Amino acid sequence: MAKVVVVRDLVKQYPGRRALDGITFEVEEGEIFGLIGPNGAGKTTTLRILATIIKPTSGHVEICGKDVLREGNEVRRLISYLPEEAGAYSNLSGLEYLRFMASFYYDDDEKIRCAIEDATAISGLGDRLKEKTSNYSKGMRRRLLLARTLMVKPRLAILDEPTSGLDVTHAYHLRRVIKSYSKEHGTTVLISSHNMLEVEYLCDRVALIDQGKIVETGSPEYLKSKYFS
Repeated sequence: MAKVVVVRDLVKQYPGRRALDGITFEVEEGEIFGLIGPNGAGKTTTLRILATIIKPTSGHVEICGKDVLREGNEVRRLISYLPEEAGAYSNLSGLEYLRFMASFYYDDDEKIRCAIEDATAISGLGDRLKEKTSNYSKGMRRRLLLARTLMVKPRLAILDEPTSGLDVTHAYHLRRVIKSYSKEHGTTVLISSHNMLEVEYLCDRVALIDQGKIVETGSPEYLKSKYFS
């Protein structure tokens, strides 16, 4: 199985604090891989480095064989990133927002139309997409943002706490969409969460991270039995 993500000895040092302390892991093609740990463990820092948002202090990261430091532009063409605190433009309707975002990826009207069509199905928002996003609940906005993330068919979808703060209905919808989309399209997903039940449902493998270090990697069932029973 091809390696979509390869992380080796990754370190991120801030003044007075080491956010990442030499973490190493790999994610295989088509896999849903979870980073689970408490707030401040290093999950978001890891995802931001992979998404080329911030640079590591040291270590090596490859996505689909591309070095995130030396080949950042190529990496950005392969990934789609959903931050935990992402927002949508409040003066645009859901459809206008999707069209606007698709235009960054495609310059062909037909490809834009197909992307919006896919996003409409992914979001499950129906006619509510015609409304301004300022009228959306947090759950609706998160569904729109997940649709934006997946509509471009990335090789790697990077999702930071995608269901954090959502009610049961919206959280269930997002988890179901992520899992079914990955299996249907062969999309590799790297997801962070502090919810063991969530990663147990979604993930093929999980890395437990704490204080910037990988404590252990394994199946959700193994980690749950060892650390959460």
